[in-house]
Amino acid sequence: MNPLDALPRVPGLESISVRNIYCIGRNYAEHARELGNAVPTEPVVFIKPNSAVIGDGADIIIPSVSQRVDHEVELVLAIGRGGRRIPESDALACIAGIGIGIDVTARDLQDQAKKKALPWATAKGFDTFAVLGGFAPVPAGVGIESLSVELAVNGEKRQEGRIADMLFSVPRLISFLSGIFTLHPGDLIYTGTPPGVAPLAVGDRVLAQLLGAQGQVLSQVQVGVGTEHRI
Repeated sequence: MNPLDALPRVPGLESISVRNIYCIGRNYAEHARELGNAVPTEPVVFIKPNSAVIGDGADIIIPSVSQRVDHEVELVLAIGRGGRRIPESDALACIAGIGIGIDVTARDLQDQAKKKALPWATAKGFDTFAVLGGFAPVPAGVGIESLSVELAVNGEKRQEGRIADMLFSVPRLISFLSGIFTLHPGDLIYTGTPPGVAPLAVGDRVLAQLLGAQGQVLSQVQVGVGTEHRI
């Protein structure tokens, strides 16, 4: 059996397995400020395990070790053609699809790690902490910067943001990451969240959407929030 057969598939791109998940922190200035962080001058990168992936209809599980788990809606890129040191001018051709995602964060654990200058892996990497909607091709003739993301909890909108407002553009992120890691087909890039992150509670229903320039839905995912699990 090929070990890759056991990996989660990219929704909407089922021929591609999820490999590495690269995430960008603080890519919207207002989000950096709402959490009391400095606005970065280069991308802030962290990684999630692919075991954290869940899709539409599943539940985010709040772990018993955390008292605050937040939602962070994001544009997610699926890499279809990898490489090393990809120039920005070639970056968009590496994308197999775009979709909506939720970077779920145990905020209290992240805050504790930040105070000790430790990595964020625990706060970001629990099972169910990488939510993915279906992926679709980049709309023809439309720039990614014209798209937007939004998230609602129990029908109340909490987050919305334009891709044009990201501090570091999609081509910049792909080029930057490929200068550190060789990118492979099936790698995902969570590109950062706009302001409005807030805690989730057991029983919540969460809807995240990627919207086109005219407000049409390009990708969406709806998940619940489940009871604590014991670790």
